[in-house]
Amino acid sequence: MNATEIAEAIEILADQPFDAAEFPFAFLEAFGRKATEIKRLRSGNTNKSDLGGVLQRNHIHIAVAAPGEVTHTLTTLRESPATTKAKARFILATDGDMLEAQDLASGDILSCPYPEFAEKFGFFLPLAGITTIPQLRESSFDIRATRLFNKLYLELLQDNPDWDTAARRADMNHFMARLIFCFYAEDTSIFHPSYPFTGTVEKMSERDSSNTHEVIAELFRAMNTRKESHEAEGIKSWARPFPYVNGGLFGGSLDVPRFNKAARNYLIHIGGLNWTKINPDIFGSMIQAVADDEERGALGMHYTSVPNILKVLNPLFLDDLHVKLEEAGDNK
Repeated sequence: MNATEIAEAIEILADQPFDAAEFPFAFLEAFGRKATEIKRLRSGNTNKSDLGGVLQRNHIHIAVAAPGEVTHTLTTLRESPATTKAKARFILATDGDMLEAQDLASGDILSCPYPEFAEKFGFFLPLAGITTIPQLRESSFDIRATRLFNKLYLELLQDNPDWDTAARRADMNHFMARLIFCFYAEDTSIFHPSYPFTGTVEKMSERDSSNTHEVIAELFRAMNTRKESHEAEGIKSWARPFPYVNGGLFGGSLDVPRFNKAARNYLIHIGGLNWTKINPDIFGSMIQAVADDEERGALGMHYTSVPNILKVLNPLFLDDLHVKLEEAGDNK
């Protein structure tokens, strides 16, 4: 399983009512453990837990705790002779209210309310053999956002097959880039808090999605029009609070693909994420992972960290700009 598939499986598990007996097996299944492995663990053939939990050799020791005893149970797992003997990489304890875990290799500890552990799935990616991409561990939220973006992308292509042709693929990618900007802008005060992009689309578009594309197109038109020209250009009153965005992001064609109900729902869910947690420097990888058939779902594989990017950009022109900035002093 790749990271996006794991993200979806963990999200489904976190949304279900907590089942103490089934949680350890469902957790392992979400990380791609084979049905035969799960079966042997259930039978006790390979489960060597000395605490009544589930212990998979070389992987993880899981125990369901009594209410309020999660931290104590995690300590017990850490001190368990069976944990050491089985060379478990992780220990995990939960009571369905809180979840705590530790990576015994690094010493890192995870502690969060149970419903939120889906956002922290990157902590456990080594269970799926994903250890060669260090950025994935820190970008769990990025992966979750990309997974939803992928669903929106596929839903739009289903109802707009012409947007999946060579002639229009650039338009589709441009549209997705505009959406990313809008989601990020509404959570980082680029847009006024009283006029959120997602909230406006949800409020002004019909629930049957029949006019969702029209609402989004009008918002894009407003962002491509200077404020003083809004009235002359006939920008609708509900779109006028949105700022003019320079730089060409909203230049060119402002066509928007038609939305079905599922696509509208995905858009609202994506907008409901906290985009302040998403690293802006992975936006390029996000578009690639969504829009490229071969790369879809492989977020992070082509991730280039900011420090490495600066190693290239600084000598090209940023060093010179820093010198000019210092020479300018207080001269605006």
